[in-house]
Amino acid sequence: MAVGLEEAFGAAGEFGGGQRRLTAFLVLLQVYVACQSMLIVLVGAVPEYHIDQEGIPASRAELAKHIHFADNFTSIVTEWYLIEQEAYKVSLASSLFFAGLLIGNITFGPLSDKLGRKPVYISGLFFDVVFGYVTALAPNYDIFAVSRFFVGIVNGGMALVSFVLTQEYVGKSFWSFTGSLTNLTFAVGIAVYALLGYCVREWRYLALVSNTPGVIFLLLSFMLPESPRWLYSQGKTAEAEDVLQYIALGNGKERLNLKLKPSAGTLRKAESAPGILNLVKHPVLRWRTIILMYIWYVCSFVYYGLTLNASELRGNLYLNVALSGLVEVPAFPLCMFFIEKSWSGRRKTMTCFLIFAGFACIFTMFLPTNAGLLLSPTLLALCGKMMVSAAFNIVYIYTSELYPTVLRNAGLGVCSMSCRFGGILAPFVPSMKSLSPSVPFVVFGISGLSAGFLTLLLPETLNKPIAESIEDLQSPKYQVLKNEEAE
Repeated sequence: MAVGLEEAFGAAGEFGGGQRRLTAFLVLLQVYVACQSMLIVLVGAVPEYHIDQEGIPASRAELAKHIHFADNFTSIVTEWYLIEQEAYKVSLASSLFFAGLLIGNITFGPLSDKLGRKPVYISGLFFDVVFGYVTALAPNYDIFAVSRFFVGIVNGGMALVSFVLTQEYVGKSFWSFTGSLTNLTFAVGIAVYALLGYCVREWRYLALVSNTPGVIFLLLSFMLPESPRWLYSQGKTAEAEDVLQYIALGNGKERLNLKLKPSAGTLRKAESAPGILNLVKHPVLRWRTIILMYIWYVCSFVYYGLTLNASELRGNLYLNVALSGLVEVPAFPLCMFFIEKSWSGRRKTMTCFLIFAGFACIFTMFLPTNAGLLLSPTLLALCGKMMVSAAFNIVYIYTSELYPTVLRNAGLGVCSMSCRFGGILAPFVPSMKSLSPSVPFVVFGISGLSAGFLTLLLPETLNKPIAESIEDLQSPKYQVLKNEEAE
């Protein structure tokens, strides 16, 4: 008897041994992604220095004679003298990486919806490794900056597709778990990178060491199967059955007698695959996309803004980088607990986290800067960062569940794109301090509160069926979501 995809996953196993191995591999990849994303934090760090003459020497050769850096580590700043008028180049390299992420998110999502998850993911990882080595061996700043831009494109795109794969290898009930695990590993990856930086003080060696695990991941990635959900959504039911058999055998089950029903959205050869325009054409998806884009933008805006705006932690550079990652870790068990409870679910939990993050920002303006540790603005800002990390974690899972399979990557890509704008704009907000010291916190606070209340307009997805195709959104069991949203 022919069965639907969810029943087939029930038979093959929702999260058996084989799926755990596939998920663990893709989740560990996040440590590599984090090292690439945070590279500029240590590679572009500015050590203490002094210039032993009045005024700044005009030429670089002259500057090299008169400048003395503290010699506990090297960076692009010490190699190419990116100080004073040249200091903006470090931020520029960072902005280029974010601009690359933006392009990667726009292009890789739709590409993997059309060509398949595996080929697009492997191509992205291959070029990520190649441009990572170009970064480490760059003979001058220009090549370094351009390589960061290309690393951004392929790193952002590849990370997005690998996230979708971790979701699509497992049963729907484990999506929130694999999603949280992915984001948790990224936070731990930041701390791992800080440890690498502490051990390897020469920036070129640090870039090489951070990039090399990518080679191992690339070689092992060829063993991954294609996403059974993607194959099914494309009407390739025989291939989807083969992958489900592979998963079942990996889970230690006997060979299954599986026959999948044809997918409701099986694409006829004459039709083109649904693209980004479907997100705008379909009224349900249109409103969903607009609200989700704003929420993603705010999550990123507040997250990076708080990181940049929190009064700088005194002390060790490497410890500070590690703490910026580890402060996110408590957010994950909190998410996992609340989003699976019927009385809170995805929607209410995300609303609460965003509103708490907003209030944490607004309350900082009432605290004196010289208050003790328990009342310091820094601690409140870190609490805000933990809350917005939790919201960030949920929004990945929630967005995956709000889009049908045929448009899931396109939807995630568009939302990730708006999230990058938040990252690009966030550094400009601290400069509003010139108006009043509390203005940046008010901006972040209002953003968090507005996104929190907007989340209430979205439908709850906990224990609801997942749409495989756009046609599914018209059928009665999904109509509930549509009506709820139209109200």
